[in-house]
Amino acid sequence: MYIAIEGVIGVGKTSLARLLQPSFKANLLLEIFEENPFLQEFYQDRARYAFQTQIFFLLSRYRQQRNNVPALLQSGKHLLTDYTFEKDALFADINIAGDELDMYYSVHTALAEKIPSPDLIVYLKASTEVLMQRIAMRDRSYERSMETGYINDLNNAYDAFFSKPDQKKKVLIIDTNDIDFVHNSADLQMIDNRIRQTLHMPPFQPSLPIE
Repeated sequence: MYIAIEGVIGVGKTSLARLLQPSFKANLLLEIFEENPFLQEFYQDRARYAFQTQIFFLLSRYRQQRNNVPALLQSGKHLLTDYTFEKDALFADINIAGDELDMYYSVHTALAEKIPSPDLIVYLKASTEVLMQRIAMRDRSYERSMETGYINDLNNAYDAFFSKPDQKKKVLIIDTNDIDFVHNSADLQMIDNRIRQTLHMPPFQPSLPIE
């Protein structure tokens, strides 16, 4: 099974993927983002550096997934990732416009055809207020100038994208506002169980019927 963890910046995608790996005995593929040479400048001047940042991320994510996902899926083990190739377009819709956006989409569409799709996307939700708190707590230097309005726009874009029905992708939505799967093993087990239940992967505890 190929399981991708998704959600807005700061929601806990990488942490959850790492924590689930032992239970699923899975290969782990984590997004490489700190190598983007435009990232720091982007958060300081989004209008000026948006196109360069997006194109670099698009090609980097394509290269990583194209070079690794097929081989990892053929290994006989499950695969966990902390991002999907689709996410890049959500950022592009917010960060760039006009001819640059048209050019971006022409490249994205051509590349997406060659990328395997996950069996399940686990979408981690959180309020913008909670996301800003988590971003502040991890204190990455290039995120210190991140604006609440930008995170809110991303949050709305993610919600709209992953909440609409799509027969081509299976999405499990988990609200993380009031759970702490990093420090609370019961919360982590709950997520583990819901993933297994959604994919019919034993062992899992069936949900009790609501009377």
